[in-house]
Amino acid sequence: MNQENIPSSELQEETELYEHHHLVVDRGQALLRLDKYLQMRIEGISRNKVQAAVKAGCVLVNGNVAKSNYKVKPLDDIRVLLPEPPHDFEVLPEQMPLNIVYEDDDVLVIDKPAGLVVHPGYGNFNGTLLNGLLFYLGYQPFLVHRIDKDTSGLLLVAKTEEAQVRLAKQFFDHTTERKYNALVWGNFDEDSGTIVGNLERSPKDRRVMHVTDDPERGKHAVTHWRVLQRFGYVTLVECVLETGRTHQIRAHMRHIGHPLFSDAPYGGDQILKGTTFSKYKQFVENCFRLLPRQALHALVLGFDHPSTGQHLHFESPLPPDFTAVIDKWSTYSQSFRLLNE
Repeated sequence: MNQENIPSSELQEETELYEHHHLVVDRGQALLRLDKYLQMRIEGISRNKVQAAVKAGCVLVNGNVAKSNYKVKPLDDIRVLLPEPPHDFEVLPEQMPLNIVYEDDDVLVIDKPAGLVVHPGYGNFNGTLLNGLLFYLGYQPFLVHRIDKDTSGLLLVAKTEEAQVRLAKQFFDHTTERKYNALVWGNFDEDSGTIVGNLERSPKDRRVMHVTDDPERGKHAVTHWRVLQRFGYVTLVECVLETGRTHQIRAHMRHIGHPLFSDAPYGGDQILKGTTFSKYKQFVENCFRLLPRQALHALVLGFDHPSTGQHLHFESPLPPDFTAVIDKWSTYSQSFRLLNE
């Protein structure tokens, strides 16, 4: 399956929205202000976005942070970090309920329900969070990161280009605080650990990511995990993202033999642990019906405010479908232990 034919909802897992530009100035280039040079060389970029990137320290000339009035010289090596460029289709406003956790002149923090696509794309041109935000604000905000359609929890949105660039720099530098809760198949021998593995799209199924053994391929990804509750055949874990790659937690957990519960693309919608008794099979299938999506929730989001520098910290409670399944597994595991004592 070609990537361009995959519905956008399959491609919008938590991922950093960074566009990198590497420019080497021509030998014949006359002296020119850096901001004007970048506007000439980078298609479709606004002067505001250039200046915001410079202010945020996202433009390096010969390895050093540069100012807008720097005079570009022949053979200068310029590297630019920018949030995702504008899309090439119109986003229409749509009224929808929004769970806004925090809002000021620069940022919005949204508690996104499972089932809501963040950004329009192939197969999802309407009914997305961005459509709803456009209606709510009266103008189009700027995404800093995304979480997948069927992942619930906290999402950060910028209301200005300058805020977007400053926040994107924090995500790039891994200074944001992001914690997820995931219910995964199997038990763990240890109470915590770290998964390090480059991620790339699977050649067998472009909708999913997998860990590649080739260090020259894929994108570097690091996930820290910690056991929160053990239920025997499944475990509730906390995952802390050091990087934010597409499907990172889902792919990393499957890589170490613990797919997320009810995560169909990664094999978690099958009974992977437990007994062969029909009552157990019925119990697990009831859990799948209660939580017909991957058991993943963006629980904690922390970042430095793009204007004030104040550190902001937010937490989102587990949604009802997630807690219902945890309660069922808790009751089941307690009953199972009692029967075997």
